Amino acid sequence: MPARPSRPAGPGQSFPLGATVRSDGVNFCVFAKGCARLDLLLFDDADDPAPARVIALDPQRNRTFHYWHAFVPGLRPGQLYAYRARGTRPGGPRRDEDKVLLDPYGRAVAVGRGYSRAAATRPGNNAAWAMKSVVADLGRYDWEGDVPLRRPFARTVIYEMHVRGFTRHPSSGLRPEKRGTYAGLVEKIPYLRDLGVTAVELLPVFQFDAQDAPAGLVNYWGYSPVSFFAPHGGYSSAAAPLGALDEFRDMVKALHRAGIEVLLDVVYNHTAEGGAAGPTLSFKGLGPSVYYLLDEAGTGYADYSGTGNTLNANQAVVRRLILDSLRAWVSDMHVDGFRFDLASILSRDENGRPLPKPPVLWDIESDPVLAGTKLIAEAWDAAGLYQVGSFGGERWKEWNGRFRDDVRRLLRGEPGLVPEVAERLLASPDIYARQGQDPERSVNFVTCHDGFTLDDLVSYDRKHNEANREGSRDGTDCNLSWNCGAEGPSRDPAVESLRERQVKNFLAVTLSALGTPMLSMGDEVRRSQNGNNNAYCQDNELGWFDWSLVEKHRGLLRFVQELIRFRLRFYAPRADLELSLSQFLERARIQWHGVEPGRPDWSRESRSLAVSVQNREGTLLTYLILNAYWEPLEFKLPAGPDGSPLAWRRIVDTSLPSPGDIVPREEAPALARAVYLAQPRSVAVLGAVPRRAA
Repeated sequence: MPARPSRPAGPGQSFPLGATVRSDGVNFCVFAKGCARLDLLLFDDADDPAPARVIALDPQRNRTFHYWHAFVPGLRPGQLYAYRARGTRPGGPRRDEDKVLLDPYGRAVAVGRGYSRAAATRPGNNAAWAMKSVVADLGRYDWEGDVPLRRPFARTVIYEMHVRGFTRHPSSGLRPEKRGTYAGLVEKIPYLRDLGVTAVELLPVFQFDAQDAPAGLVNYWGYSPVSFFAPHGGYSSAAAPLGALDEFRDMVKALHRAGIEVLLDVVYNHTAEGGAAGPTLSFKGLGPSVYYLLDEAGTGYADYSGTGNTLNANQAVVRRLILDSLRAWVSDMHVDGFRFDLASILSRDENGRPLPKPPVLWDIESDPVLAGTKLIAEAWDAAGLYQVGSFGGERWKEWNGRFRDDVRRLLRGEPGLVPEVAERLLASPDIYARQGQDPERSVNFVTCHDGFTLDDLVSYDRKHNEANREGSRDGTDCNLSWNCGAEGPSRDPAVESLRERQVKNFLAVTLSALGTPMLSMGDEVRRSQNGNNNAYCQDNELGWFDWSLVEKHRGLLRFVQELIRFRLRFYAPRADLELSLSQFLERARIQWHGVEPGRPDWSRESRSLAVSVQNREGTLLTYLILNAYWEPLEFKLPAGPDGSPLAWRRIVDTSLPSPGDIVPREEAPALARAVYLAQPRSVAVLGAVPRRAA
């Protein structure tokens, strides 16, 4: 297409980075080190084989240090653009000078019908098959007074979910154009509100490369980012690239109106460009030795992420990129917080060594724009760096992998776990208190997107990943699961009954333990992936939420709803009170028990435990029994603080069928005696009112 008549481009400014809309045009700026020339490419359509206009940036006129910039009069939001770096200097990994490059600071991305990851990998010009950045004006949106919710962690229950997978299934009841979109999620907010969760943690919504997957499959989870600023266009019901920006913000605004915070699972540890054999999409062409950690020879890419490359997170330019990205999602998109994928990579220096005080982590923690946000770390990486309990900073919470593993092991019947699980029930003071850290640092979970679903955890002894076409080499072999007597689906009533009980046991422990609980999408209705513990490439019914399960497992759904209500009423009864877990622990009266009051059994062969907790107001006493033994056990119940007998009521018993498995405290049936027979492999929660509060 011939270039359109236009006024000549001006020198522009080196700040801000990205494409900035002004009254009479657009200022472009990008950091690109080690190239002699840089071309700004303007396109009319994402599938055009050549740009409509090429603006060659003069290194004398359009470059300040390593920042290349230009002002183009007459351009408006919606303009497609990209870069091409020429005359790259030697040193570092080889760069392909023919490739069309995304703007690292681009706020929207256009993916044409002919996009090809392969074309970005093989030599030659890929203009017709490349993604393009899109000029966007973020100031035009009406937030209608929306503000961050800033809910205290003591009143937070997180629901990890996939935007597309939540509503893509035909059983969702949504119109086809809404399924799998931000708009579709909005229509399911009543379900989330009724469930009782207070925050959704969305699997990656940064624009990612869906073709980064085995042949014939797609990258479903989204841990393959190409932009740290643009929402994924594939989750938008709008056809225009800019539609994703407004639709995402509509979703955030609607969730906030329902009292639900929005947390993003963010990937700042690697990109979709892979290793030396991977495609050139953006960073590889603009300065690979700046953006990535290199191997010892300095000619290839170091890999601590398991994907072929690792972001150089503590390099000054990349630190700024990460911080600017986070600020943009908070300021322009109103998200409430972030969960950092493989966050331990952010603590590595340019040689891959762990830093005692990583600059990027302190940048994030101390930034005033991010001061009110939730920060959650997956405190490990794919190269063996494990920092649960030792992750940097003061504000960070952590996915507690020890909680997941210890609870799984005990509930499947392993010996020697009672002392460890006691620590997990109290927010793991053995991990966090010894570091002088806040006890609410622990985010407690037994399942997440990565690994078995909760239903599969009690239905399979081993992974079944054949559908991933990787010879089942992918996914962990350490599932700590138990199939309850049969591998996979079973029609045996005894097996099914035991599985239902185990599912409720895991949920009861997670939602009763101190710390911040996290549930995984669909576990509340026993969503299964047929034993696949790495469904990252399964954008089909295997990875989607099947809404027919809501009716099929209505009793379990009610169980979870009531558990969440019970938790929030007990730990933080006043919504207007700024609570912390430290404050709760300072005032709560906690005592351990075994089958005899005040005599816990910490021995290796023990598989049972009980704990009584009196809340901070002194008005409620709760007694939790965890019997992971395969025989029933009779627990004698403790007396009140003054030695007087207590009127105990049964609130939860996972061995009972619905609706008897959980009853609101005020409706709970009274016990005739101060003993309770805990059935095999069950969890029970009892409640009493101390005499002085009666």
